[in-house]
Amino acid sequence: MLKTPLIHPERPRPQFKPFTAMSRMRKLIADKEDTEQVFHIIEALNGKNILHLLESFSKTEKGKARLAERRQLAPRLDDHSWIEALPGDSVGQAYLRFMRREGLTAQGLVEEFEKFSTRRYDDTVQWFGNRLRDTHDLFHVLTGYGRDALGEAALLGFTYGQHKGRGLVFIAYMGSRQIRKAMPREIDIMACYREGIRHGKAAEAIIQEDIIALMHEPLAEARQRLNIARPEAYQRAIEQIRQLGNAQELLAAA
Repeated sequence: MLKTPLIHPERPRPQFKPFTAMSRMRKLIADKEDTEQVFHIIEALNGKNILHLLESFSKTEKGKARLAERRQLAPRLDDHSWIEALPGDSVGQAYLRFMRREGLTAQGLVEEFEKFSTRRYDDTVQWFGNRLRDTHDLFHVLTGYGRDALGEAALLGFTYGQHKGRGLVFIAYMGSRQIRKAMPREIDIMACYREGIRHGKAAEAIIQEDIIALMHEPLAEARQRLNIARPEAYQRAIEQIRQLGNAQELLAAA
């Protein structure tokens, strides 16, 4: 039996706001580091998607186990002491290297979300939304998509393949289109977008996994078990951009 209600009675009903999404997208294009806008776009376009996703999640054996555990992931992911003790080839060690290299913390993403909304509801939707948010950087590690503009767009495509949601696919598509404008025609940017969606659909539902147990697995074995394919279109595009000699400038202009 759940300790908290599925939906708090004071939680606002989801609304579809395409004009808000377009306005927020323009802000995100103007400043790609303005992560707050991502949450606004998702809220404006996703409607009841999180409720449908949570319903499906709660009907699976793995989802039921996660609901019974009800772990808050961000504090555990930012406690590096236990992750440092994991084998060097583990998901956890790869995650730790990624976070340190990029100067990221799980709490940092929480703080970006709090710029979007400081309102909290004691319900299952809140917990599930936090879980979706807090696994974003782990998705980078599992999929091999980087934090460059193209990697972020492709990863959002992958996430859409996993979770659906018009907000995700809108940001992925618009971001990819923006990058394509800055690139030579022979670099197939939209192939990366399509690849992300295709790989996300084909992979097992990562959100249902025991994330702490997953961190202990060898990365290569976890990718194979979860059926996460190698991001070949993305890696090919990144290599082509690097060969131009001004990769940073091109991706910054995107």
